[in-house]
Amino acid sequence: MIARNSPTVLTIILNYKTAEMTLKSVDAARRAMEGIAGSIVVVDNHSEDGSYERISTYIAQEGWDADGRIRVIEAGWNGGFGAGNNVGIRAGLPDGTKPDYVYILNSDAFPAEDSIQALLEHLEKTPEAGFAGSYIHGDAGETHLTSFRFPSIASEFESAIRLGPITRLLRNRRVPIDTPKETTPVDWLAGASMMMRQSVLDDIGLFDETFFLYFEETDLCRRAAKVGHRVDYVVESRVAHIGSASTGMKRWKRIPSYWYDSRWHYFSKNHGRAYAALATLMHVLGGGLHSLRCLLLRRDRHMKPGFLTTMLVHDLQALVRRPTTSNLQDDRDTVSQS
Repeated sequence: MIARNSPTVLTIILNYKTAEMTLKSVDAARRAMEGIAGSIVVVDNHSEDGSYERISTYIAQEGWDADGRIRVIEAGWNGGFGAGNNVGIRAGLPDGTKPDYVYILNSDAFPAEDSIQALLEHLEKTPEAGFAGSYIHGDAGETHLTSFRFPSIASEFESAIRLGPITRLLRNRRVPIDTPKETTPVDWLAGASMMMRQSVLDDIGLFDETFFLYFEETDLCRRAAKVGHRVDYVVESRVAHIGSASTGMKRWKRIPSYWYDSRWHYFSKNHGRAYAALATLMHVLGGGLHSLRCLLLRRDRHMKPGFLTTMLVHDLQALVRRPTTSNLQDDRDTVSQS
């Protein structure tokens, strides 16, 4: 039973060529949405593999759409993670109105039955919080690190050099934050399971669609923080997550161009081009020192081939020309979301 005047939640699940997995995510989400006013919208991010038809047919056959609570829509083009979610946000509730809250859920993520309710209750009782994210774990219950600080010049050097004394010295500047044991504010959260106030999105805007993939939720959380909206990690909300199902990140032999594009855009947009260039130089310096140490100690660098060189060349080229919103189409055709 849903109480009259209950806050409304729009759950958005972005699909890209993972129809079967997306349907499992929808099933978990619809169970977690029981008792909550609102709806679920599945956005097919231009899969062009029959995903839209497969998902639509299955949902209709199972009667999940009988009450109008679940819709499937087409994005029309593959603009990446942020752009795809923006399609769902702009679609709103089935009657065309805006919800009170927007909840984005990865197609390879499966919320526990009380997970969405936990995020909703937290935001309802915590007006200073604009966004709230879940505790994410793997199939076997292993914790996934999804709580972070904003990137900086110092964090770029620390993450690249991989040296204990430097990490201890810069422990308060490192991007990863140890998974909180209790609900607490963080700088930003991974977008696998995150609820956002619609009023905050109205205030700061939607995802920046210049980002094709990566850094888009970092940027959104930063924009919220700049105008006083907190981002909270809610341990009571638990979501299972496979991870990289659409991106294939675990199988990458080289870092794709859109990652470099997104990283440069994040730093230059939020800190300026000079800061972005210095962040790159510090990363290359740290990575070079790490590589030298591994060479002397005859250890594996654990670094993708050509990573530092590609970053340096990419960012030097970006520094001397105005960045564009386009990326290599071949890269975009291979992946849609994180």
